[in-house]
Amino acid sequence: MGIKASNTAEVFFDGVRVPSENVLGEVGSGFKVAMHILNNGRFGMAAALAGTMRGIIAKAVDHATNRTQFGEKIHNFGLIQEKLARMVMLQYVTESMAYMVSANMDQGATDFQIEAAISKIFGSEAAWKVTDECIQIMGGMGFMKEPGVERVLRDLRIFRIFEGTNDILRLFVALQGCMDKGKELSGLGSALKNPFGDAGLLLGEAGKQLRRRAGLGSGLSLSGLVHPELSRSGELAVRALEQFATVVEAKLIKHKKGIVNEQFLLQRLADGAIDLYAMVVVLSRASRSLSEGHPTAQHEKMLCDTWCIEAAARIREGMAALQSDPWQQELYRNFKSISKALVERGGVVTSNPLGF
Repeated sequence: MGIKASNTAEVFFDGVRVPSENVLGEVGSGFKVAMHILNNGRFGMAAALAGTMRGIIAKAVDHATNRTQFGEKIHNFGLIQEKLARMVMLQYVTESMAYMVSANMDQGATDFQIEAAISKIFGSEAAWKVTDECIQIMGGMGFMKEPGVERVLRDLRIFRIFEGTNDILRLFVALQGCMDKGKELSGLGSALKNPFGDAGLLLGEAGKQLRRRAGLGSGLSLSGLVHPELSRSGELAVRALEQFATVVEAKLIKHKKGIVNEQFLLQRLADGAIDLYAMVVVLSRASRSLSEGHPTAQHEKMLCDTWCIEAAARIREGMAALQSDPWQQELYRNFKSISKALVERGGVVTSNPLGF
């Protein structure tokens, strides 16, 4: 379908034995070796796709600048303006994720598997969306081979599959986050049984929970960490984080270890985590640009503010639905029943209303 210059083929292992001298690392640590390789591939993918999006956006802008319809250049139309703005926001977020992960690696961090997975998920989906919108802006010309955009779209399709499919990586992101929160809650449970054993944990975590439940927030603040011009976006990120943490905590208490089987829930938690991480990386990058007086600082501020406004709204609505929407469980049951009917039928279940 795509990446035709790459020798892509099926590989079958049948009774393969690896000589002891060819073992990478220690026997039994193969998963760690594989994860290290995948982490680097995932982070590198975000960096590469950020560059791909730059090229595609340039093609879209060139067409919008030169194409005339209804007596006007099409870049003057609101629909095209929104498409271009959303395309460059996706590129900016992806590139910021790549910078953030690489900076953590340069500082010697070894535990960046969640961030690498998020950057792979986000970058592969963003690049597909940007390229699809470029074709839409170009109209029929975008569908032709000559501009080269259709080839990019075909090549991009594999990026949501290799280095771990985005569906599985979403489960990984959600479960890894839940595992960390679960350890925190487990520690709190131990402290409650022996309140004099870890008073700091007991008072700190209980205080945060009480503040959240009273609508007072957790006390977390990004003041001093983000540029003053981005304080509103920083506050949006803090509120989004508190809403997200409240729901994760509630779902862990409800499902306990059984949360691993709640894939409908985990997917939605992963989407929230991805949006949160995206908010953090653009806040970090835009703050630095403003602090250092970069020529594009004000443009980056607009990208950051716009992203944070929409991401915060998605998190707020998504977490509210998970927390109290009575329709949510019915939706999950319907998805399961509809899928089961399709499997039993071997395809579409509904009959043709015309009778043939």
